[in-house]
Amino acid sequence: MWEDGGLNLAVFRDEKGVAHALDAYCPHMGAHLAAGGRVKGDCLECPFHAWRFRGEDGKCMHIPYSEKVPDIAKVKSWPVCEKNEWIYLWHHAEGIEPSWLLPEIEGIQNGEWVYRGRTEHYVNAHIEEVPENGADVCHLGQVHSPFIGAGIDLRYMWSKAWSFAQHIWHAQWEAKPDPDGHIGVMRLTHNLSIFGFHLPFLNLNVVAQQIGPGVVYLDFESIFGRGVFIMSLTPVEPLLQKMVHNIYATWYTPIPIVKFFLVAEALQN
Repeated sequence: MWEDGGLNLAVFRDEKGVAHALDAYCPHMGAHLAAGGRVKGDCLECPFHAWRFRGEDGKCMHIPYSEKVPDIAKVKSWPVCEKNEWIYLWHHAEGIEPSWLLPEIEGIQNGEWVYRGRTEHYVNAHIEEVPENGADVCHLGQVHSPFIGAGIDLRYMWSKAWSFAQHIWHAQWEAKPDPDGHIGVMRLTHNLSIFGFHLPFLNLNVVAQQIGPGVVYLDFESIFGRGVFIMSLTPVEPLLQKMVHNIYATWYTPIPIVKFFLVAEALQN
């Protein structure tokens, strides 16, 4: 079962392992298909009267007490794809069919990078402001230079108490040409300076892909290994977004380092 921002879905795998997403409520008497529904072949069976809805297109394929299934007996089936160990759903305000797919992340697909954790928080902003922030490389020096220990409050993070340390960023941003015009790419490097001395073990080389308004792949490389953040942004209500960071890293990257990267990414966002 999945629900966020007022949209209720029943997400399931059929008996062949293919993922599907249907509108959650049975058109017969309104039962929630994910609350007690059972998978039957490529269908999801309603827990009330055993109507079966096909995952591929939402069509009702079986009513146990009826010889004929009416054509109008169906629920909406949502386009989904499974990439990089996550299931994604396509939603367009005007009902347009998918015009692009998410790229695969090779390090996850070949098992080189393993799952290491996640964070979740909410952002009071329009969803468009998040990708705009990624493209705004000029703000890095002003907003993200103060040491992470100074916190995130713009009124206090330039405190002299934290002036002994500074984050140093260099970044470039560009949009990919068609047919990948929905992807923006930012390349950046990060260094940490403490009392004027660079700490090379915290150097990062990063390539971030902003894919549409709601997904970011952030590949990073450090002396501890390589990995990727998958950032997902989901509208919850007007001007409120749910932001989720999932991190994958090489198996030999120390857990404390991975957790530090994860917390730092969440705070910087």
